[in-house]
Amino acid sequence: MDKDRIAGSAKDFAGKVEDTIGDMAGDASTQAAGRAREASGAVQNLYGQAKDAARDAGDAAANFTKDAYENSGDTLRDGSQAVAKKVQDNPLGALLIAGGMGFALGLLMTRPQRRPPPRWR
Repeated sequence: MDKDRIAGSAKDFAGKVEDTIGDMAGDASTQAAGRAREASGAVQNLYGQAKDAARDAGDAAANFTKDAYENSGDTLRDGSQAVAKKVQDNPLGALLIAGGMGFALGLLMTRPQRRPPPRWR
């Protein structure tokens, strides 16, 4: 819990008390001051809640990233083993796929540059 939430809740409560005292005494300025303090406390409490939410989101993202980094080696190893098994099971299909990918990359890399259309004078 953030200190802004605690201070905001305290200000909110003090403002409600001051508003009630002003209402009982019939003093409009005390009521107004109490409502202003109550609003200030509510804003500070909301600010503290936003800071807590941002901190929690940052912690969750950091934990997710840490878990992904720790498990990335296992995932890469499992993927490479699966590809190796598929290649061993069907070498001709793997060769055709590799050749097709090489042909496509060759076309993409040797494509002529685009020229702007000629201007008519």
